[in-house]
Amino acid sequence: MLKVESDSRRVSVEKNEIETVEHVSPKGALAGGNDYKEPPMLTPEEEKKLWRKIDMRLMPILSLMYLCSFLDRGNIGNAKLQGLTTQLDLTGNKYNIALTMYFIPYCLCECPANLVLKKFRPSRWLPGITLLWGMIMTLMGLVKNYPQLVGVRVCLGITEAGLFPGVVYYLTLWYPRHMLQYRVGLFYGGATIAGAFSGLLAFGISYMSGTRGLLGWSWIFILEGIATVVVGFVAFFVLVDFPNTAKFLTPKEREYVIWRKKYDNSSVGEEEHFAMRHLTAAFTDWQVWLQIVVYFSIVTPLYGISLFLPSIIHGFGYGTVISQLLTVPPYVFATIVVLTFATWSDHARLRSPFVAAGLFMCLIGFAINISDVAMGVKYFGTFFCVAGSYGAFPGIVAWLGNNLSGQYKRGVGMALHIGIGNFGGAIASNIYRTQDEPRYVLGHGIELMFVGIGLVTLPLLVLAYWRENKRRDAVERENAEKGVRYGDEEIRRLGDRAPDFRYVI
Repeated sequence: MLKVESDSRRVSVEKNEIETVEHVSPKGALAGGNDYKEPPMLTPEEEKKLWRKIDMRLMPILSLMYLCSFLDRGNIGNAKLQGLTTQLDLTGNKYNIALTMYFIPYCLCECPANLVLKKFRPSRWLPGITLLWGMIMTLMGLVKNYPQLVGVRVCLGITEAGLFPGVVYYLTLWYPRHMLQYRVGLFYGGATIAGAFSGLLAFGISYMSGTRGLLGWSWIFILEGIATVVVGFVAFFVLVDFPNTAKFLTPKEREYVIWRKKYDNSSVGEEEHFAMRHLTAAFTDWQVWLQIVVYFSIVTPLYGISLFLPSIIHGFGYGTVISQLLTVPPYVFATIVVLTFATWSDHARLRSPFVAAGLFMCLIGFAINISDVAMGVKYFGTFFCVAGSYGAFPGIVAWLGNNLSGQYKRGVGMALHIGIGNFGGAIASNIYRTQDEPRYVLGHGIELMFVGIGLVTLPLLVLAYWRENKRRDAVERENAEKGVRYGDEEIRRLGDRAPDFRYVI
């Protein structure tokens, strides 16, 4: 909260130093000089049709790309049951280290990847990295020993790093902030569907074990890698860049989308040009770091259950084939929860209640699984673990995107948020140890610890946002009484610290 108060004082000083006090013009607060433009007139039906048109162009290919991404990073859990650990002699903690080595470069490369996204164009950058990791995934099926596996996992982490933060940032350039979580939910639905597909595909591919001298785990990597290459190739012809260059929209539609997004966060639009102060602003923003703590509390359980669900279910006493199939229903349930939360959240224009609901579901699920109860009850608990972590994830990502203003600050802040937060995946890779089978008490206990941290931090974050919104309400009332306002350029420069900006709660 000290940071919020210092921002307030700085805003006051900057206003006195830079702007002369001026009376509000009768044209209203939106009158921003040459930058202001009257919105194109669209009927409600035309507007609804426009967003559907954009959804149909962007969301299927983005969801398919992320489905491949999550499938390729998580299918090692299914490969483990198909002879991977035996053939490559992954004794002790070698399997956990192989998982960990994916997340280190993945986290380190996310922020730089977002910085270059606009320069290299989304329509080339995103399909390009998809092609690269698809080829790497295919080659993973041909590794012969542990060092090769670790090396390929590192390369996979580097190439996949740009997709998720890049797409979320890309979506913030297209959609108003109160329409964002549903789209992030649709996009992230690819991950939950990937969890279901992973079990089904592993079940089917297991029958190829022995073909051309390769075991089932090799074919899982090879076939799913080839599918990713195909998706990446198709994406080159489908994905578009930004609203102002989207040829599938009419000039009137392009104009409307640009106007709607430009004045979504502020009455005078937001900054669109890069400056070093955007980096500083993102790294020193109090909300980014509190959001990272909550993100950790969600993503650690998410990766833990994603990477080890086949092993956890196998520990219930089921055979390999049945264990693969039993991973499907929890992900189907999670997909329903993700889309329900996302739709409801955008309609209510709230994020925190749905993040809290996901954390409480995780609390119930992991509490059941750490208990000494019947395996049927434990399997029931996995539904809560999967649905809670996946259901909360789009909310925490969209929430920070909603509350950062300025295209480059938002891009850096979200990459920082996701990049540091995804180190939770490295932690999750090492808490479900072979020696803890079948109950995995240590793993479930650590997951419960992270959920608890989230349930403590989330109310503090909500309180901080609420108090700052109230403070800005008071400032605006005071300014209105005095008949003064900030200049348009100054409001754009202040971004989410501007007096007319309100945090989404």
